[in-house]
Amino acid sequence: MSAAFRKVTGVVAALSLGLASSLAAADWKPSQPIEFIVTAGAGGGTDNFARTIQSIVTKYKLIDQPIVVLNKGGGSGAEGFQYGKGPAGDAHKVTFATNNEYLLPLIAKLSWKGDDFTPVAGMAVDEFILWVNGKSEYRTAKAYIDAAKAKPDTFKMGGSQSKDTDQTLTSEISAATGARFLYVPYKSGGEAAVQLAGGHIDSNTNNPSESIGQWKGGLVKPLCVFSAKRLAQGPKITETMAWSDIPTCAESGIPIEQYQQPRTVWLPKGAPADAVAYYVGVLEKVRATPEWKEYIERSAQTDRFLTGAELKNFIASDEQKARKVFQQEGWLIQ
Repeated sequence: MSAAFRKVTGVVAALSLGLASSLAAADWKPSQPIEFIVTAGAGGGTDNFARTIQSIVTKYKLIDQPIVVLNKGGGSGAEGFQYGKGPAGDAHKVTFATNNEYLLPLIAKLSWKGDDFTPVAGMAVDEFILWVNGKSEYRTAKAYIDAAKAKPDTFKMGGSQSKDTDQTLTSEISAATGARFLYVPYKSGGEAAVQLAGGHIDSNTNNPSESIGQWKGGLVKPLCVFSAKRLAQGPKITETMAWSDIPTCAESGIPIEQYQQPRTVWLPKGAPADAVAYYVGVLEKVRATPEWKEYIERSAQTDRFLTGAELKNFIASDEQKARKVFQQEGWLIQ
């Protein structure tokens, strides 16, 4: 028996015991195929998030039903939420999102609202990086910001969707530095990464996981990370740099200490409490696997698990912070 086989067998055994314990406390379990609804386009951070969990659940047989992943990113994710909200109480529809679940209704008139969903968990907190094209003349965040200030509304800042986290961060950069950008929205961070790699925009504020491939290939380069401290130590991504080698934006002249977004999981409104508990139990087992730890390291996210009251408190605080920016920009719907 190989060491690798023994390792996987051990993980399966541990997960099976833990899952059996969780299920014993819950009456609900899925009785039909499950849909993982991604509120973004293919290739972006939310898509990678959902597909990583689907892959782990399938590998370790954590759910005894097939799972299909559906990308519905239209309308800044509104399409996915509209599909995922109903019918009420149907715990076979699991929606994967960020903070767009509770922020999007603040800035758009929709056929659904935030309380049409039941929060299940926040699985991680994603970081944001200021990226430029790999051939860009700008090697520091300060140099790029200074150039943008000299020519306002000419440098193109791409991002995932409109009036969402990327454009909100772009607005915060403008407020903090005086640099004004021409914001270009795309369906996902993956698409924004492709557009930057091709030189069609000047910069973006993608999450690490959305641009890692382009960075490895030298097609884009990071200028700074919007974090209170440098990212965790890890292996080199390029020949010369690891995530931890990227300076913080605060130390690079952009006075924004931290900007993050949660990776969230939701069920429709009215989902049974034991269905929520069931999925929380499954997600706890997902986090115990080496594949999840590798995903967190590869994507340079912060591994933070939020459920129950702690998750609700995080949502309330995050919404309050975003509301201030939306008010300043005139985005709040009347």
